[in-house]
Amino acid sequence: MTASASSQKPLLRALKGEALWPPPLWLMRQAGRYLPEFRALRAQADFLTRCTTPDIAEELTLQPIRRYGMDGAILFSDILILPWAMGQSLEFVEGKGPILQPIRSEEDLKRLDPKRIADVTAPIRETLTRLTKSLPEQTTLIGFAGSPFTVACYMVEGSGSRDFAITRKMMMEEPLVFDRLIDLLVNQTAEMLFGQIEAGAQAVMLFDSWAGLLPPSAFRRAVIEPTRKIVSLLNDRYPHIPVVGFPRLAGVMAVEYAVKTGVGTLALDTSADPVQIAALLDQHAPHVTLQGNLDPTILFSGGEALVQEAQAIRDSLRHRPHVFNLGHGVMQHTPPEHVAELVAAVRSL
Repeated sequence: MTASASSQKPLLRALKGEALWPPPLWLMRQAGRYLPEFRALRAQADFLTRCTTPDIAEELTLQPIRRYGMDGAILFSDILILPWAMGQSLEFVEGKGPILQPIRSEEDLKRLDPKRIADVTAPIRETLTRLTKSLPEQTTLIGFAGSPFTVACYMVEGSGSRDFAITRKMMMEEPLVFDRLIDLLVNQTAEMLFGQIEAGAQAVMLFDSWAGLLPPSAFRRAVIEPTRKIVSLLNDRYPHIPVVGFPRLAGVMAVEYAVKTGVGTLALDTSADPVQIAALLDQHAPHVTLQGNLDPTILFSGGEALVQEAQAIRDSLRHRPHVFNLGHGVMQHTPPEHVAELVAAVRSL
């Protein structure tokens, strides 16, 4: 793809700081179980097989683009691919989510092998390379990874959790082990994203889904600083690639996160007031694009409330760089026609 073609992509322009009207649009978890065509493929293979089989992963990534013409296509994959690629056991159990053999000690850390990552993730890079050819010219291809704190939560806990108490206890009581794990994740996340970019990703996103669990001092240590290091590594090697950061439920820390990490785009969760965040960013980091932040429950419900709320968010950010998105992923039972209604509402003049 030529540089001139890339420069015309609406989403890429917004991620690089241009205010567009209407704003470009894509949705977190836009490739998901709410789509009947997704469910049909889901029945044919388990989750990890779908992530690591280019034919399947490419098709799943393309499905919402065909249906809705989204401005961004995010790679179909998972944030736990990285620990799995280093050798940590990983299984996705229906009704329970991910199950991993916990990392709780120096000995556990030694069992991880970063040298495996390139080979194990080769099929994922192949998916990205295929997507550079199969996506419409106007669609931006987005790569992603989990941020170190959130990935560490699953690695230490061994499963999902409401509070990840074991992880936070390790952070306080075994800081050397915890920091070694975070340092490993910083370096290997950057390396994995380098590979995604080399394979064709035109922007990358860092998901810190559990950032909101931490008080400010721990947030600075385990969320802001590791993210800053990753962004710095990315900017040093690929300064033209936009980086989106999503510190979910960060609250008032979201602005400090945007300022100190160096992300070009701050993705907002449902709880954030985009007008207030925009006003603070205009004082401290006016160059930062905002992404978000419709409540997925409103999308699930549909109707006039959906149109009004979507357009209220859109209109409130009209004169600054903005990418319309949800504040979290599309809910499993969302009617597909509601997504079509949302796209029409955001794009109506």
